[in-house]
Amino acid sequence: MTDTPALLVNGPRQCGKTTLVRSMADAQRRYVTLDDDNVLASIRQDPTGFLSRDGSWILDEVQRAPDVLRTIKRLIDEDRRPGRFVLTGSADVLSLPTIADSLAGRMEVLTLLPLAGAEVLHRPSTFLHRVFGGEVPPPPVPLNGAALIDEVLCGGYPEMRRRAPARRAAWARDYLHAIMARDVRDVAEIARLDLLPRLMRLAAAQAGQLCNYAALGAQLQLDEKTARRYVGVLETLFLLRRLEPWWRNESKRLVKTPKLHFLDAGLLAALRGLTAAQLAQDRTAFGPLLETWVFSELSKLARWHEEPVRLSFLRTKDQYEVDVVLERADGALVGIEVKAAATVQAADFRGLRQLDAEAPGRLRIGLVLYDGTQALPFGERLWAVPLGCLWG
Repeated sequence: MTDTPALLVNGPRQCGKTTLVRSMADAQRRYVTLDDDNVLASIRQDPTGFLSRDGSWILDEVQRAPDVLRTIKRLIDEDRRPGRFVLTGSADVLSLPTIADSLAGRMEVLTLLPLAGAEVLHRPSTFLHRVFGGEVPPPPVPLNGAALIDEVLCGGYPEMRRRAPARRAAWARDYLHAIMARDVRDVAEIARLDLLPRLMRLAAAQAGQLCNYAALGAQLQLDEKTARRYVGVLETLFLLRRLEPWWRNESKRLVKTPKLHFLDAGLLAALRGLTAAQLAQDRTAFGPLLETWVFSELSKLARWHEEPVRLSFLRTKDQYEVDVVLERADGALVGIEVKAAATVQAADFRGLRQLDAEAPGRLRIGLVLYDGTQALPFGERLWAVPLGCLWG
């Protein structure tokens, strides 16, 4: 805001973007939302006349009128005052095929995801600093057993977190229905909108697994290319995220197919109809949900980190696996394995040891996050640590 003419805050609906940017509104910076049909019609008809008035602007839900970015580019080139335009988008605006201009060199893009655990605790997270330094972060609060299950089912959306458990699933269903009924049309031409809810349910059943687009499309009577495009639309709306595989020098032994993850464990739990009582009795159903929650937490921490951190996963054709690989720009690696159990065995570290062998000298630390209370060493740079360490 102090050195860049435009700021775009991207992120899913109901994650807090509007609350955040409205706090910046004042007499000099006007707030308008393109969810207002009258405002939308006006700015589409005459974007120059709408935006050329004196002062600065906050434009909420700009993905509804992507052509306006061309006008913003021209206005910025005429007057490059920093912080002149604040935009929000409930879709990955720069990936839209209809976008008029990327505002390259004129706009900073920030992605706001639902709340992370550290935010809920009102504390900064030092997790990435510590693990890339080879340290084991201490958990700030106990997080295991029933408390862990409840935290995963809550997810990160503020509206889900403030609801009673019986009401969370109802909110999630209404939320997804609203996005499918309206927001999809703003970001893509989809011939079979009726298939998207089924696609979401199929993706929920396969969350955390390798994404086979041909098999996914066959269940919907779609070809592989169309299935891939439909999944891309759900990614654009911040519902799903492909996690790409890690490899070194294009090694032929490493799997190249991505995994499909949900960006919020609460939404995934609602789609799968999972409750705390069910998960307490059936820990096998908790595994994919917990992996999604860890992936989501790490995605948020990576967004805040001052150095770029790329998330991927390891799976070799010899069936060595690491759920999440964190990679810094200098090549340093951290391996994260997720276990939905209170006990850990030496065999749980076989994938982390393979990662160390694949990239000699680059693994700073390998962690098995488990449903326990103690940090336990399992060899050089290998630790079993409580899941609450993510908030440390």
